[in-house]
Amino acid sequence: MNGAAAAFESARPQLLRVAYRMLGSMADAEDVLQEAWLRWSAADHQDVRVPAAFLRRVVTRLCLDHLNSARVRREDYVGPWLPDPVVEQDAVEDVTLPLMLALERLSPLERAAFLLHDVFGESFHDIADSVGREPAACRQLASRAREHVRAERPRFPVERAHGLEIAKAFFAASRGGEVGQLGRLLADDVSLYSDGGGKRPAAGRVMVGLNEVTRTFAAIARLMRDKSGTLVHYAHINGLPGFVTREPDGILQTTALLIEADKVKAIYVMRNPDKLQHLEARLH
Repeated sequence: MNGAAAAFESARPQLLRVAYRMLGSMADAEDVLQEAWLRWSAADHQDVRVPAAFLRRVVTRLCLDHLNSARVRREDYVGPWLPDPVVEQDAVEDVTLPLMLALERLSPLERAAFLLHDVFGESFHDIADSVGREPAACRQLASRAREHVRAERPRFPVERAHGLEIAKAFFAASRGGEVGQLGRLLADDVSLYSDGGGKRPAAGRVMVGLNEVTRTFAAIARLMRDKSGTLVHYAHINGLPGFVTREPDGILQTTALLIEADKVKAIYVMRNPDKLQHLEARLH
C-alpha cells in the first residue's frame, strides 16, 4: 500500500462517520467515500499538508452536493423515514437516532456546521474551508442548528446495561402479546416509528400515545402468533438500546428504544430491506 492509499485508509473510519451522519444512509456514505478516493487519487499530494483535513473537506463538499441534489429528496418516501441503523454492541454512539432525525430538519449547511464543530470538534476556520463560507457565518450556522436540536439531546441518558434490560423486557412483552406488561414499560406519550420504505409492511404514519401503540403491538402479536421471528442479539442501535431480529420473511429488523425515566418514550423499527443490507453483510 502506497503512502496515498495508507493516508486514505487511516482517515476512512472518521470520513465514514462524517458522511453517514450527514446523509443518514450507509450506502450513500460509502458512495461518497468512493468518490472521495477517486478525487484523492487524482490530487497532487505534494500540495496537501494534512491529508485527513483535506479528505474531510472533500467528503463534506460531496455530502453537501448530495443533500442538495434532487435524488435525495424524500417527498415521495412511503411512510416514516428513519436513518439506516448502525448497530454497536460496545461503542458509545455520539449522535443518537432522535438527534439524527432532528438533523434532517436542518439545512445542509446548518447540518454540516453543527456536526463538524459540535460532534467532530473542528474549528470554524476549518469548517469555513469545507463549506465555502466565512468563519463567522459558520458560527451562526452552528448556533442556529444547536437551537433546533437542543431538545433532542438526552437530558438523562440511561445507563447502557440498564437500557438493555429494558429492551429485553420490551422484546418479551411485545412479542408475547402481553399488553399489560408492555403498557407498564411505555410512557403515556410514547411514539412508534416504523420504516418499511414501501418494501415491507409497516405503519404509514407515526403512532402516538399509549393506547394506540399497545393496540398496534397486540395486533402484530396476534398476526404473528404462529410465525414469530427470532432474536439475533441485543445491542445499541444509533446510540439507543434495542435488538436485532430475523423476521418470518427471512429479513432482518432492528428495534431501538428511546428511554426516559425508565419508560420507553419512542420506538424506532427499521424494516426497509435496503437499509438493512449492511447489517446482513456483517452477519456473514
